[in-house]
Amino acid sequence: MQKKITIAIDGYAGCGKSTLAKALAKALNYTFIDSGAMYRAVAFYCLENGFISENDEIDSTQLLKQLDQLSINLSPDQKVWLNNQDITEVIRSPKVARVVSKVAAIKAVRTKLVELQRQMSVGGGIVMDGRDIGTVVFPNAELKIFVTASIEVRTQRRLAELKTKGEDIDQEAVQHNLLDRDHQDSTRAESPLKQATDAVVLDTSALSREEQLDWALSRVALLVTD
Repeated sequence: MQKKITIAIDGYAGCGKSTLAKALAKALNYTFIDSGAMYRAVAFYCLENGFISENDEIDSTQLLKQLDQLSINLSPDQKVWLNNQDITEVIRSPKVARVVSKVAAIKAVRTKLVELQRQMSVGGGIVMDGRDIGTVVFPNAELKIFVTASIEVRTQRRLAELKTKGEDIDQEAVQHNLLDRDHQDSTRAESPLKQATDAVVLDTSALSREEQLDWALSRVALLVTD
């Protein structure tokens, strides 16, 4: 029987890390923990409850008062639930994307979600993606992958994703959003995005989804084969 490991995948927005993580979890029959969706859930909660101003400033005092009331669950079919409401699709909107990095920078939010993530991981056999998984959430993960891609490729991928959902947004705005998130994620005080020293780098710029998955599975095989 092959041992089950913990796989931590980090990287920039739009580089394909979530797609890879989902495909890898499915191929290995592992549990997928979508950390980005969890932070988006909190951002969505803030927007729905008026905790974010027109200038995208967050009323952290009000958020922290209600943080313990938030129930976030990820179902086996990869749906996201906030207080028993299915928010899988709505959290992928541009307005949520615009503020999620600011919400994720709040220490109390990160503390709560990391606690939830570690509870979900008990027993092993998990794949998780985000920006601080290999450095903070699971620093002892057996496999750490840092995913990257050129800004041009990332922009086109995100544009295609938004168009399939009927969102009308131009290329310049998408690229600006990605670069802005890169800066916020890499410079925030709490758990900034950075490559773990023992992570392997995967540049997806010229790779298909199938090629990315094959690459990752080959890395897993090296660790689980006796």
